[in-house]
Amino acid sequence: MSLKPTLLFVHGAWHTPECWARVIPLVEAQHYKCVSVGLPSVNSNPPKRLEDDIQAVRTAIQSETSQGNDVVLVVHSYGGAVSSSALKGLTQSTQDESESSKNSSGRVLGMVMLASFFVPTGCAFLASIGGEFPPWWKPNPTTGLADITVDRAELFYNTDLSPEDANYWAMKTGTHSAAAFLESGEHMYAGWMDVPVWFLACTEDLVVPVEIQRMIIQGAKDAGANVVSREIKSSHCVMVSRPREVLEFIIEALAAFA
Repeated sequence: MSLKPTLLFVHGAWHTPECWARVIPLVEAQHYKCVSVGLPSVNSNPPKRLEDDIQAVRTAIQSETSQGNDVVLVVHSYGGAVSSSALKGLTQSTQDESESSKNSSGRVLGMVMLASFFVPTGCAFLASIGGEFPPWWKPNPTTGLADITVDRAELFYNTDLSPEDANYWAMKTGTHSAAAFLESGEHMYAGWMDVPVWFLACTEDLVVPVEIQRMIIQGAKDAGANVVSREIKSSHCVMVSRPREVLEFIIEALAAFA
């Protein structure tokens, strides 16, 4: 059992765990155990669904809590909706007495969310953001995938990476299941109501414009969530473009969760 929580890193749609490659070594240098979770809906054939992603994160959480380790989730974009659903019953406020009384049982202490989403319980992901497809992706009925229709380097890393670096990271993105966005709302759970959340909004974001991020944050606060929010001048994938600032944000959040 560690006195420090384990940090579970959960990527967003179309991305893989490799997107955390610039942040995790910085966090590990602060003597935290880091675990990066891969979402099955990325690069899956046939396409996986939301519940598969939720189970992958939940399994990773329980692997740590069963060892007595507390957990903090660090999540990006769509990964926030998945992770929030995965922590149902695994937080201090929601564990039943039989679980919380076990000395070996850790729990989820909080979430660090980067350009992410607060999805209500029982709501499909796309429905939570208005039900309309963003202008930059559309579902492919033949493949079952969500096809990005614009340049990925520009979309994800538009302002703060060199063209060469942006193209390098864009080539590391993959396919993503459309069903994960459109279906399975019955599996969605507003776990962001159960733990404190620190949210880093990205002001140059083309995927989730900062005005929408601010609305998302305010909606969560209005619902009664415990949310601390900050803003950073960054494109959508802030963990790639601003890793040291993300490290500082994580460390500050961890101090608050403790």
